[in-house]
Amino acid sequence: MANSFGQLFKITSFGESHGDLIGIVIDGCPAGLAITEADIQSELDKRKPGTSTLTTARKEEDRVEVLSGVLDGHTTGAPICLIIRNKDIDSGEYRKSRFLPRPGHADYTAYMKYGGFNDFRGGGRFSGRITAGFVMAGAIARKLVGLIGTEVLAHTVEIGGIAAQPKDLGEIRENVAKNQVGCADPKAAEEMATAIKKAQEESDSLGGIIEGIALNVPVGLGEPVFDTLEGELAKALFAIPAVKGVEFGSGFSAARKRGSQNNDPFIIRDGKIVTTTNNAGGILGGISSGMPVVLRVVVKPTSSIAKSQQTVNMKDLESASLEVRGRHDACIVPRAVVVVEAMMAVTLCDFAIRAGLIPGVIK
Repeated sequence: MANSFGQLFKITSFGESHGDLIGIVIDGCPAGLAITEADIQSELDKRKPGTSTLTTARKEEDRVEVLSGVLDGHTTGAPICLIIRNKDIDSGEYRKSRFLPRPGHADYTAYMKYGGFNDFRGGGRFSGRITAGFVMAGAIARKLVGLIGTEVLAHTVEIGGIAAQPKDLGEIRENVAKNQVGCADPKAAEEMATAIKKAQEESDSLGGIIEGIALNVPVGLGEPVFDTLEGELAKALFAIPAVKGVEFGSGFSAARKRGSQNNDPFIIRDGKIVTTTNNAGGILGGISSGMPVVLRVVVKPTSSIAKSQQTVNMKDLESASLEVRGRHDACIVPRAVVVVEAMMAVTLCDFAIRAGLIPGVIK
């Protein structure tokens, strides 16, 4: 397995959905950064399960523990190890269906790749639960990029075909935390919540789209030709289970435009070079342009559903049917919003350190 991401700000993920704990090791964090458990916990609470009627019934405290790398409220420069302990574990249903791969999930591919020795309980390493570690790392990365004025935010723009109306930054900041789906459009948020509840009642699930925005990103982040900014952002975002697509700026709609429509004209504003539009999503040639980095992430419908589905028995090589029982989100989009923010922050932090914009010691 490849469980590390980043060059100078490097994160290593560990733990399984039904194991003892989930954790992250952060190597390369500068010394002297003021950080508390409360800073990390506030981010974790945004993706914690069992906090609304729309999420899994699994009840986890998700209380962060700092094992190393922080002393007297500041980072020491040593590797930072953060964990949360798994407490509300029920692996019974997974043991019953051990050899029946869930359609749409990684059960089959993991079984084949690791010879059946993979941890199958709750999806093991392929569970969305591992993203709790991403969020912990993101909490520290957000503070670091905040030192150079960069802000990262995300919001739900579509669930089950219900699209939110475009909102300005002020509305996004204000409204996302006010509803269960992380949407800046209150009316659409109500419709999305209703659609998720309906899918729950019908033993089904929904997918959606999350938009991520990074503001005040310095010009020059990115290392072409292979470590481009959008390439590394996409890599980080595709590490989130259930993400099946990432687009930047105008994205796929650019295929239906002319160059005169999609190009972003340059102007001088307040002594700075900016563009009048942002179809490029803040990235040109794999390098940040100084405009907001804007991307959208496609999240597929949750694979684990209680509807009867066709599958096979991997051990006996016979046809079978499967109704997935247990505790699962009918839509993981709302809890993934903070994960998108976290992985954007981690990526931008790594590039900012590589560019020398964040020093090795914070004073």
